[in-house]
Amino acid sequence: MHRPAWVEIDLRVLDNNIKTVQSCIAEGSQMLAVVKGNCYGHGLKECYPVFRANGVSNFAVATLDEAIELREIGDPADRIVLMGLNPVFYADVACDYNIVTLIKDLHYAKALSEEALRQGKTVEVMGVVDTGMGRIGYQWDDPAAIEELAEAASYPGLDMIGIFSHFSSEDFPDKYWSREQKKRFDFVLQQFQEKKGMVFPLNSLANSPATSHNPAAHYGLCRPGGSLYGRYQGGFNRLEGVEAVMTVKALVIQVKDVPDGFSVSYMRSGHTSRPSRIATLPLGYGDGFPRSWGNGKGYVLFDGRRAPIIGVICMDQFMIDVTDLPDVKEGDEAILIGKSGGETIVLGDIGKVCGMLSNEVSLNLQLRLPYKFIR
Repeated sequence: MHRPAWVEIDLRVLDNNIKTVQSCIAEGSQMLAVVKGNCYGHGLKECYPVFRANGVSNFAVATLDEAIELREIGDPADRIVLMGLNPVFYADVACDYNIVTLIKDLHYAKALSEEALRQGKTVEVMGVVDTGMGRIGYQWDDPAAIEELAEAASYPGLDMIGIFSHFSSEDFPDKYWSREQKKRFDFVLQQFQEKKGMVFPLNSLANSPATSHNPAAHYGLCRPGGSLYGRYQGGFNRLEGVEAVMTVKALVIQVKDVPDGFSVSYMRSGHTSRPSRIATLPLGYGDGFPRSWGNGKGYVLFDGRRAPIIGVICMDQFMIDVTDLPDVKEGDEAILIGKSGGETIVLGDIGKVCGMLSNEVSLNLQLRLPYKFIR
């Protein structure tokens, strides 16, 4: 590393999180670990072996490029599910790399079947049904969902392993909409059985909070994502034993004494109200830290003590007020995300203040900060 600011990924914590989430999965269901977005910004190449060491062989990604990357570094026997829709003109690529893709119409199903036959393969697919997310798939009450997916399942070269849908509101205290979505999902499965005599082994609905707290929604494949990396630690979704895998640290590069009424950062957005000590840290919004986390809203930690950010965060640096921490000096280590003494800053703390998801914060940190992996 050539920067005095960095991200630490503790793979030992990831290992424990995987085990903890696995312990929640209902008998007969398997984990479909979500590793999209470079494992939510935690590093796919480094995290993948930890999943495999825990017996995980089903992985979910968001893009075809992610699927290809995983196929190239992973075990050939891994099942890789593309959770987005694959355009028909990439049907050949899905077959080339043996990627499980979602069927939302017969046009794609036919193209994929033809390509599979051309390559002499049988590829797994899943039918995708919209039960209340409003995003992709057949509407749950559209008769075409049953008729067309049943037809697609009969095409040569295709092996339909399950029906796929997604909760929109499982991470909220009120589970009304989740219950409604599950009813709709069950209705679709019932229609397949009653009208077509079809039962699929690997249906998938459960996301992270449902995997942890809603075993009735587990079916054949659970899809935990954020919880594996330490998310969902709110009161109504908290899973004991799961901790944040990511820590962000930086070294103080300068400390200066300034007078009362001193202005700090762009637009003179910060002002001292007493003679103060201002420290500078060598990272900013160019490294993925939200600019709005500054200007007195955010803080960093030194040995369990808070130092508020003063002024807006700059692209490459930001300033903190260490007047009440007189021992802080150049070269000292600040914790920007993570534990320090009895204090903790989690990604959700930043997201809540800045109107972002915690996942947005961790994904943005990949822009240019160096990563250190602890094994």
